[in-house]
Parts: sequence; C-alpha cells; structure tokens
Amino acid sequence: MVQQVPENITFPNEEEKILELWKNLNCFQECLKQSKNRPRFNFYDGPPFATGLPHYGHILAGTIKDIVTRFAHQSGFHVDRRFGWDCHGLPVEYEIDKTLGIKGPEDVAKMGIEEYNNQCRGIVMRYSKEWEVNQCYQIRTLD
Repeated sequence: MVQQVPENITFPNEEEKILELWKNLNCFQECLKQSKNRPRFNFYDGPPFATGLPHYGHILAGTIKDIVTRFAHQSGFHVDRRFGWDCHGLPVEYEIDKTLGIKGPEDVAKMGIEEYNNQCRGIVMRYSKEWEVNQCYQIRTLD
C-alpha cells in the first residue's frame, strides 16, 4: 500500500526525522560493517580549519567530499572516514601567540616547547564538538 504524502511538508522537520531514523538504525556503522571485506577506497581529506567555527563556506567542500565517499561506497568499496584537523602550524600558532601575548621565539623558549605545544593542542580541540555536530555523517576523531 502506498502511503499518502501530506500536502504540506516541512522539509527541515522531515530531514530531522530521517537523521533520527538513521541514528536509531546505526546505518553508518552498519554500512561500514557490511563493506569491510570489499576493496578499500582511500580519500585523503583536507580537514577543517582548527581555529574557527563551521560556517557556510564549508558546506560546498563538505558536500563534494560526502558525494565522493558515498559514490565510492555505492560502487562497491569500503570507505573509512576519518575526521582530522588542519594543524599545519601558522593559524594555530597565531591564535596561541595572540592569546598568550607571545612576541617571538624568546617567549616560546621561556615557556618551553612542551608547554607551547600543549597550549596549541588545547586550541585545536576548542571547536571539536561544533565540528562534529555539523558533520552529515558519523566521524571518528584521530588520536
């Protein structure tokens, strides 16, 4: 029997219902489990910017990445998705230097490299929850 479709649909509400269904059925993990013996598809993702919040500028790149990995899965591949951070240095160092009032290498040396690195790690994880919440698929953070 065909289910009647209401005349008026609120698409955001329908999307929330579908996401909740997928979550309840654990669809993403089930797909990974079912594809585990298939050939692997490696997709090296350039991670999001660690020192800022997600915004609309990330939607296009995220959509393309999601389409590529979903297509690979639907084409018979096992696709692990790993969420990482853009920790190449400068943005993180800039933020930490600004926050701690560091003016140059001498200030870093006084603080100690280990402590400086710990401070940098701390700001890298500052927005991790916001990024995780804004992903359209389940993710695993890298250790």
